[in-house]
This record gives sequence, structure tokens and C-alpha cells, in this order.
Amino acid sequence: MKQFKNIFPVKHPIIGMIHIQALPGTPNYGGAIRFILDEALKEAIIYKKAGIDALMIENMHDVPYQKNHVGPEIIAMMTIVANAIKQETNLPMGIQILAGANKEALAVAKAAQLDFIRAEGFVFGHLADEGYIDSQAAELLRYRKQIDADHIAVFTDIKKKHSSHAVTADVTIVETAHAAEFFLSDGLIVTGKQTGVEADTKEIVAVKKSTKLPVIIGSGVNLENVTQYLPISDALIVGSYFKKEAFWKNELDSERIKNFMEKVNQIR
Repeated sequence: MKQFKNIFPVKHPIIGMIHIQALPGTPNYGGAIRFILDEALKEAIIYKKAGIDALMIENMHDVPYQKNHVGPEIIAMMTIVANAIKQETNLPMGIQILAGANKEALAVAKAAQLDFIRAEGFVFGHLADEGYIDSQAAELLRYRKQIDADHIAVFTDIKKKHSSHAVTADVTIVETAHAAEFFLSDGLIVTGKQTGVEADTKEIVAVKKSTKLPVIIGSGVNLENVTQYLPISDALIVGSYFKKEAFWKNELDSERIKNFMEKVNQIR
């Protein structure tokens, strides 16, 4: 928890998600690198002006996602974008590279001086829409040590969205949280079943009671449920709700962000 508080000086930080436009080599890439960077910076500035506490970037437009590893062109572009946003905003900042490209995310975070990564496939394997994603805790944390990046927190999804957990159906989310804590996770992310779907409050409370790690809600947060979610968690990652019509592909809606942050500041 000490590392978490060092990264986020405010109580119950709100982490605004930036969905980076499709990157070079992916099916939806539009052929303009400058556009990708400009769009990301525009969103980062909107977030900062609205009072967001922290930022996170993700290559969500790169569908269909590669499993576990991505090409050097993705890593290079994410590093450029991450560094530009960090320099522009100086906000706490993290990264996720889909799907399960956790070592690559850590490398980008190290190069761009980010504060955390979001890792899927940390403990227990799961069947995602990209295929089977195995646990990576041992390899990932050894790599973090090798590149002298222990200051970069690894926040880990448990019972991850967009996935089947039939193989581990006899392992509860609390048991998964215990395993992640034992394997040295820096924080736990609890989500709903899909992007934009609310997380189960009973699961959040159970995980929070069972571990000393920070618990982060990673999907489905909106203006209506933030009053319920904020007191039972340590941080919220919000992406889809901040977009026009609450759809992740749309542009950011500054009024939505402003109203959301006003309510958050009334609560905390």
C-alpha cells in the first residue's frame, strides 16, 4: 500500500483511460502517426483540465489483439505516446498493452518513466477471446528486476473480463486474490464480465476484506454507481463512461468528466 500511496497522493484516485488509436501494422491503422499522437495528447489535456488524478493508456483499437507479445512497432509507438503524455501532464500514469503483453508494457513504462502497468494473466491461466493466456508473475517480476524497474507497480487483473474461467471455476476470486498477493502483486483489479460492465460489489468487498493490497475497480464505473464504488475500493479506472454516449470508441465528453469529478470530490 505504501507504493500505491507514493504513486497516488490523493485518496481514492480516479484513473482516466486513453484508448490509443490503431497502431502501425494493425488492421485499423489509418496511416498517420501524427494523428495518433495528437489524439492521445488532446485526450490527456482534456482529462487534466477536468481534474482527473491519473492517466492510463491502452492499445484498445488494435483489434484483433495478439496474444502475449506484440511487434516492435507497437512498443515503439506506445513509448512515444506515453512519453509525450507524461511530459505534457506530469500526472501519475500507467499502461496496458493488449493482450497480455505485460513485459512489453513494463519496458515502455521504464523508458517513458511511467508509474504502473496493468497486467492480465498474472496468476492462474484463463481462456480469453485471444486464446489461452497463462500466468506470467514469475517471468514478469524477474524481468522487472532485470531492468531495474521495481519502482513501477504491477496492478493485476483477477478473474479478468472477456474471459472464461471454467478451468478455475473451483478457485474463488478471493483465493485468486490471495494467490496474486502471495506472488507479489502491487494491487488487484476487479472488473465486470466485459468492458463497461459493472463489477460485482460483493466480490469487491470480499477481495478488499481478504487482502492488504489496494483494490481497483476496472470496469463499469459511472456517475450513478460511483457513490457506491468509491468507499469500497482504493481507486477507479474509468474509460467508456467518459466517452460520448458512454461508448469506448467515441470521443471524450469533457462535461461527463467534469460532472463525474465533481461528484467524486464531494464524496472523498
